[in-house]
Order: sequence, then structure tokens, then C-alpha cells
Amino acid sequence: MAFTGRAALLAALGSLPVGIWGPGWTGILAVNAPLAVACACDFALAAPVRRLGLTRSGDTSVRLGDTADVTLTISNPSRRPLRARLRDAWPPSSWQPGTEVAASRHRLTVPAGERRRVTTRLRPTRRGDRHADRVTVRSYGPLGLFARQGTHQVPWTVRVLPPFTSRKHLPSKLARLRELDGRTSVLIRGQGTEFDSLREYVPGDDTRSIDWRATARQTTVAVRTWRPERDRHILLVLDTGRTSAGRVGDAPRLDASMDAALLLAALAARAGDRVDLLAYDRRVRALIQGRTARDVLPSIVGAMATLEPELVELDARGLASAALRTAPRRSLIVLLTSLDAAPVEEGLLPVLSRLTQRHTLLVASVADPFVARMATARGSTEAVYEAAAAAQAQSERHRTAEQLRRHGVTVVDAAPDDLAPALADAYLALKAAGRL
Repeated sequence: MAFTGRAALLAALGSLPVGIWGPGWTGILAVNAPLAVACACDFALAAPVRRLGLTRSGDTSVRLGDTADVTLTISNPSRRPLRARLRDAWPPSSWQPGTEVAASRHRLTVPAGERRRVTTRLRPTRRGDRHADRVTVRSYGPLGLFARQGTHQVPWTVRVLPPFTSRKHLPSKLARLRELDGRTSVLIRGQGTEFDSLREYVPGDDTRSIDWRATARQTTVAVRTWRPERDRHILLVLDTGRTSAGRVGDAPRLDASMDAALLLAALAARAGDRVDLLAYDRRVRALIQGRTARDVLPSIVGAMATLEPELVELDARGLASAALRTAPRRSLIVLLTSLDAAPVEEGLLPVLSRLTQRHTLLVASVADPFVARMATARGSTEAVYEAAAAAQAQSERHRTAEQLRRHGVTVVDAAPDDLAPALADAYLALKAAGRL
């Protein structure tokens, strides 16, 4: 319970005459006696706070950048109306900076024996779980001179999911997939493709696809069409070690890797392939296995929501062992990691043969566009030195990528905005070449 600002002002005004006419403190008590009675009445008429019933409902998940509405229902079982100010506290990352006060504070009036609802709109700025904190209620009397205050614990959790900004590329990649799947008349050859049908030869077709036996039985030249095999196994491996914590633009590298993995998972699931996810640094941070095509994307999104980079060095041997356990038969392993020279040469290269002996390996990495801009900088001595440093970094990165390619690894190295479509294109190219 507490005095309000109005009561403090009246008390100050009521004590002014005491120093002039009042005989000491006796006069002060006499002058402020009406105020004390008014406050006592106001306190008695204020609805009790601890007897209030509070429950939550609303959104339990939201994509990063979108809004989530959480509704708080306040029940007033007392015989006195509730005139209150309410603060619904959440972690600071639940709102955009500067909007917390307006979003979390509410005024409400609840008649005796009734209930009212207030809605808190969250706009989180980070992935992960956001847990509701205390609800503080300040109940005022009819005069606004005195207030009761108390807090309630009303648990609620909103899971903030990755934004999946690359989903805008999905329609164009699915169109290309339909071509590969034989829904458009194109020719695809390779050891990983299946015979689809025969059609009439048209100029430009590969003569190696001519079916001479079928041609002998009819008056036109017949060619075979092929479609990619289905039910291939794709294992997405996220490196959550220290290199994934490096910020590229406004977000960690891990976030760009997640976005690329989500686009590839959605595309592969539509292609009829089985998709699993493994997140690893020195231990398994997330593992999604055996999901159906309908459930795989929601499962992967939910697992990625709480992943954060760990400031430890990646255990490449442990990662290779975990990947081989997760993919016991021939698969496409997509490793989203760094192309920095030291981690690759000291960690990945020694275990590369274990992965490429049985599986097709694709390494995808997030390139820093700021380094590319530095490499073109000119105009001052400082800019020239920065350009030289950037050129050296790019040269080391290209050399590392070439080392991996010499071991039969497909490498995708692109800026954050370009990584997802580039990775999807690499997957489609492998599928068209029959390497899955």
C-alpha cells in the first residue's frame, strides 16, 4: 500500500498553515486529520490485490520480427470495483527498444464479481524462449489518494522462431525441382536418376538418351526421360562452435546458416527426400530424425529456436562420428560451418575421408560482405591497407575452398542474403547430376 501523488500534494498543501498559526506538531495533526480520514476511506474502498485471479492465453510461438499477442484475464472476486494500473513484465528482448513502457502497462476497471482482459503485444528481438515475469497491480480507491499494490506470478512462454526470410526463394526453386522431377520435358542423366518415360526426339536432345529398341518399333526416334530418385537422405549439420558466433552484419553467422538450412529442408522435403538435422560443437545441441515430410520443417524450426553459438572450438572428430551415426547409409551431408583456414585445416581436413568415403559432402559457409567492400576500397592510405588485408583474407578463404574441392567436396561460399538460394541451387545441381 502507498500514498499516491495526489495524496502527497494534499498533505504538502495541508501542512503549509502549520508553521504560521499552528502550535507546533499538534496543529499539523489537526490540519491533516481530514486527509488521514480520506486516505483511510480510500484505502478501505480500494479493491484487494492479492485476491485477484489472473490467467493467460494467446500466442505461444512467433517468428522473429513478427508480433505475438498474450492476453491477461483479470477476475475481481471482491465486492469492490477494481480501479488499477497493471504492469505485465517480460524480458527486455521481448520488445523493440523504447517500446516496453507503452506495451507492458495497462489501465483497467473491473466491476465487482466480473473480469476483464488486457492484451500485451510482444515484438521480440532475439530467438529463443521468452518467459513472462511478474504481473504488478496497483489498485486505487475512488478518490485516488491511496493505493494497494501486489504482484502475481502468471507463467507463460512464447517461443521465438527463426524468421525464415529465405522462404521467398522457395517458389522458384520448386519450379526448378518440378523440371527435374519430369513434370516438364527435360532430359537428366546420371547414376542417381530413374527412368521415367519415352517421348519423341526433338533437336537438341542428348543422342545418348535415344532408345534404339523403342525407335525400331515405331516410325519416330524415341528418347528416354529421367527423373531424380526420391527418398534420398539429407543430413543438415550446423556448426554451433565459436566461429558461428561471429557477427556478419546485424546477426551471428549461425542465423544465416539456419536460414539456408530451412530453405534446403523445405525444398528437399518437397522433393520426397528425408531430412534430418544435427547441431554440434563439442556435443549434440539438437537432433531431429525420422520426421515425415509434413512434420520435418516445423520440427527443425522448433529445434533451431533455442540454439545459440557456444564459445568453444568445434570438435571435428566428434562431429564426424555423430554425423556417421545419424546417417548410416549413403547420404548428402550438408555441413554449415566456417571456411576459416585454421579450423578447416586443423579440424575438418583430417576427418574428411571418413565422411566422403561413404557420403556426398557439401560445405556451406557465410561470407562477410564487409570484407568484399574493404577489398575495393581506395582513396586513402588507410583504405589501401584495409583493401590489402581484405584481399589476403579472401585469398586464404579461396585456398581453403579449393583444398576441400580437391577432396571431392562441393563448396558454397556466399554472403548471408545469397547463401540460402546458392545452397538450394547446389542441391538441385547435385540432384540433376545424379550424385545423390
